[in-house]
Amino acid sequence: HLTDYFYEVGAPNVAWLHFHHEYAYVKRQSIKNLGFTCKHAVKEKGWTFLSDSVAVTDELLATELGQKLKEKGICYHRHLTDAVAYEGKDESTVYNHWQRSFRTECPEQAVKKATELGLTVEWGTDPLGNGRYLRTKNYVPAFEYCPQLDRNLIFSSCADHYMWFDAWPGVAELPREQRHIKITFGDDTELTHDECRQWVEAFDLQGFPIMWEEGDIAIVCNHRYAHGRPPFELEAHENRELGVALGPVFEKVGVLPDKW
Repeated sequence: HLTDYFYEVGAPNVAWLHFHHEYAYVKRQSIKNLGFTCKHAVKEKGWTFLSDSVAVTDELLATELGQKLKEKGICYHRHLTDAVAYEGKDESTVYNHWQRSFRTECPEQAVKKATELGLTVEWGTDPLGNGRYLRTKNYVPAFEYCPQLDRNLIFSSCADHYMWFDAWPGVAELPREQRHIKITFGDDTELTHDECRQWVEAFDLQGFPIMWEEGDIAIVCNHRYAHGRPPFELEAHENRELGVALGPVFEKVGVLPDKW
């Protein structure tokens, strides 16, 4: 927490944050809107970008990729390490521990909580050879019905694929197939490199910047707009600080068959 109301964004400046909808990977609920506030800004760098998911939806549905996403849905793969195995050790390659994610030290309770959230789970071994590696899968539609616009909109992106960590210190050192998150189609088939690029470009082409100045506030509909940013570097005398507040939740309904 930065304050009682705002969280730190929580990503290194050098990381490329691909466009995404907050909590898109959660099965049953997501966030209606986000509030960003700018305490410190640097001219012409560190901008946040939004992407219009209405336009992205229209573009994707006109492609073979979009029709595959519509027909098959997607599966979020998230693999959680064991905090005990990393006690006193370097955690630069860690995404998240299952103890932290499910707020329990008990493996059985972690599995129980994951199952109650609609995830499928299995235990395995992490990329460094440690056991008690909790591998989860979450099968969901790639689109989500938006009641304000009365239509299904794209609600997923490659931000939850292994490319999220391509420029993330530590995790980037792991081979892509060993990173702790990835997306497949809902039938467990892999996305091709060209499909990933097409999906990323669909969001990028509809992107526009929030050119931060100190004191700015931006309230963003999490259903209508994806958010992200490219990497940036600061000089020793420069400071960029944003806070984010999460709005109320909404219950996800998936897609409605007559709302395309």
